Amino acid sequence: MSCGGKKSYFAAAVCIITLTSMVTLSYLRLQRLSHLPKIIQESSRCRGKITNSTITALNDNRTFIISPYFDGRESKVTRVIGIVHHEDVKQLYCRFCCQPNGKIYLSKAKIDVHSDRFGFPYGAADIVCLEPRNCDPTHVSIHQSPHGNIDQLPRFEIKNRKVEAFSVDFTVCISAMFGNYNNVLQFIQSMEMYKILGVQKVVIYKNNCSHLMEKVLKFYMEEGTVEIIPWPIHSHLKVSSEWHFMQDGTHIGYYGQITALNDCIYRNMQRSKFVVLIDADEIILPLKHSDWKTMMISLQEKNPGTGIFLFENHIFPETVSSHMFNISSWNTVPGVNILQHVHREPDRKDVINPKKMIIDPRKVIQTSVHSVLHSYGNSVNVPMDVALIYHCRGPLQGNLPRESLIRDTTLWRYNSSLIMNVNKVLYHTIL
Repeated sequence: MSCGGKKSYFAAAVCIITLTSMVTLSYLRLQRLSHLPKIIQESSRCRGKITNSTITALNDNRTFIISPYFDGRESKVTRVIGIVHHEDVKQLYCRFCCQPNGKIYLSKAKIDVHSDRFGFPYGAADIVCLEPRNCDPTHVSIHQSPHGNIDQLPRFEIKNRKVEAFSVDFTVCISAMFGNYNNVLQFIQSMEMYKILGVQKVVIYKNNCSHLMEKVLKFYMEEGTVEIIPWPIHSHLKVSSEWHFMQDGTHIGYYGQITALNDCIYRNMQRSKFVVLIDADEIILPLKHSDWKTMMISLQEKNPGTGIFLFENHIFPETVSSHMFNISSWNTVPGVNILQHVHREPDRKDVINPKKMIIDPRKVIQTSVHSVLHSYGNSVNVPMDVALIYHCRGPLQGNLPRESLIRDTTLWRYNSSLIMNVNKVLYHTIL
């Protein structure tokens, strides 16, 4: 009786597990089928107004489209970088128009709101739609309803369709320039340091800056170094200059910084070997190498398969100055002279220094500011004796006396080239 009872319980358990597995598999299959593209219309040509705006609000005013990108790393999908309300946006649909037959396909989107919202109601999101198998659409329209006239919807170009040879080794992504930004001297010094270290392209998501800064940006754009992405996020959402929600009625943190960083990664996925995610007051200083190219060759040799390299941030307070490199012609230029700030704050007990990154963009799916959220490659923390982030800003340990700071003149190794290059830019823009 006891033995028979045990057999009955075992058989029942096997049946329950089998049934549960079948139901789960059926549900997942139905979910997959519900996201497959379906033909909803046949037309002679693709219609709808093509939009070139950086930020486009859908008519629900809860969804904002930045840009769609083709992503064939796992399956044939269009990945739309956007901003959504994390609760209110429940469903979205992509409409693909295939040429030359004009067939319109409807694909239900998977909406993946990034985990790093920091309490704000709006956050960066990946809106991912399976593409039709038998065509490579060049444009997509997005709407919250599967019904409606596609002719009335904005059409967005799908970027990254073609795989091309890298045009640059390093692209720096700076998000977002705001607050009537006027730290002109430090910006020029950072730009020239980036170029000395091997950067060919700097992408800036610009909300606003001073008139003088505009002149400097114009110079770098004409030079071919800077690409400006207009970032009028304040026209759509109540933006905060804080990174975390302060219960103040704002919608999104730090002028949509995380969304801009993710867009910058995909924008440069096919054209840049590496993408560097730092701010304009930060410089990754190599200690064992002369530039980033030789540093990255060494790091990749030691860390095969790694796609994310994290560098430790160290504060060089702008309140503590050296008498060296007090260049009189620079004194009329607004901003900080980084060559005069070579004292580093010591590490704090029980405080982890934040990190910034050099990444292989093809191995990244989603990023936050100080770490990657989803990726295909490994991550490695770069030791401080290999490189550190020189971050010249207001102090975090303002009560420390000068003698408690660490004198670190690594930056001075580049002083000759840096001074000459900065003077050239100032001559052409300000002086």
